[in-house]
Amino acid sequence: MTTTAEMRFRETVAERGVASVPLSHVSIELGHFYAEDFREFRNDPALLRRHFERVAPRVQAARLDAQQRSGSKRLRVSTCFLIDDYFTPFGSPSEVIPLLIKEASHSGLTIDYLARESGCAVADGVPVADLVMARIVDDPPPGTNGSRPPASLSGWLCNGQRSPSFGLTAMDSEPDEWQPPTENAANRHAIFVDVQLWSSDNGKRLWSCPFLAAVWQLLRLGLLRDQGLNVAQPRLWTGDLPTDWSQLPAVTQLNEDADPFAAYRTESVLGSGFLSVELAVRTILSQVSVEKAVQELVAGRARKEGLDLPDDVVDRIGYAFHS
Repeated sequence: MTTTAEMRFRETVAERGVASVPLSHVSIELGHFYAEDFREFRNDPALLRRHFERVAPRVQAARLDAQQRSGSKRLRVSTCFLIDDYFTPFGSPSEVIPLLIKEASHSGLTIDYLARESGCAVADGVPVADLVMARIVDDPPPGTNGSRPPASLSGWLCNGQRSPSFGLTAMDSEPDEWQPPTENAANRHAIFVDVQLWSSDNGKRLWSCPFLAAVWQLLRLGLLRDQGLNVAQPRLWTGDLPTDWSQLPAVTQLNEDADPFAAYRTESVLGSGFLSVELAVRTILSQVSVEKAVQELVAGRARKEGLDLPDDVVDRIGYAFHS
């Protein structure tokens, strides 16, 4: 039952419209680490230094590309780093963050923002992943009868039609003829992708890595709102770092002089092992309907700056993969 206070709050949000967020020209992701990565780097810090040495030239290339696209005299570029504290928390902020900052600096890199992957599920009490899930519009292939349940129920999302199951239709019958999967809007040959969005863990939804990474991209593009309000706003951290990741905000600003966290475009510099994850991310985002008012707000600001911003969200996302 909706209370009077809730109604007043919603009316206030409606009157206020969609909140704006500061935007850089490009947000560059310098890495995405899991517990197993950290174990290797803690045992051999030289491995982490080599990671940033491989990243540095790709960051320079991303800056040059952003400069050419914007033509701005004052290029706005922010960097970020994503830590997986969702699936397997590891170390502590007081141990991990200084190590990252130190090793990045050896390659002339500054980490402006550090994000927690669990903040892509829930940030400051807002169920961010649920917000994105609610905006998925299933893309059924032509001629299908709807027998496949929607992604919101099945936890699976694809870009076409699975290969039908086949076998003997009766004891003495010939097997059904095998049929290949199909891709919606395939370009000559199909690339069929079927992505798991979540699984059930003791009755609770456990979001998949590709789905959280899709949320991460939307946050970096400044395209998520909760009833018109900003979500996962970066907060500048001063003083000693905590010992527990949950004590940090979803996005922590480490550099006081950093350009805005969100940006018109994103560039992610990642190891080649993330190729399949990012293919899944793009498949998910191709079926996410961003709130129209937010899209119009960002597009309008881009026009005022003389920027050519693609209509499709996936076309605002770039990658540089390294071995």
